[in-house]
Amino acid sequence: MSVFLIADIKVTDEAWVPEYATKVHEIVHRHGGKYLSRSGNVATVEGDALDTSLVALLQFPTRQALDEFAADPDYAPYAKARQAGSVSRFHVIDDTDLAGTIPYLPKA
Repeated sequence: MSVFLIADIKVTDEAWVPEYATKVHEIVHRHGGKYLSRSGNVATVEGDALDTSLVALLQFPTRQALDEFAADPDYAPYAKARQAGSVSRFHVIDDTDLAGTIPYLPKA
């Protein structure tokens, strides 16, 4: 079952960004993941606007693959730098439909 990581990040110190942006996607790919988007073009359509610099959407083949990426020792220094230079919220969702009414999605 695919899972999606939604990273909502407010950058507070940009020093970590260039190296993170250059290197982390390689680690993501090593764990079967891929970026679907990594954008600073964040527009609020409904509700209160987020205090966000960028949102990234990543897809992994399984939750285990995502967890292995997050625990990868090669990722640790990048995660630490990001955490020190941002306010980050990471959310994980799967590819199911809670209501079970969308025929092409598995029922949750």
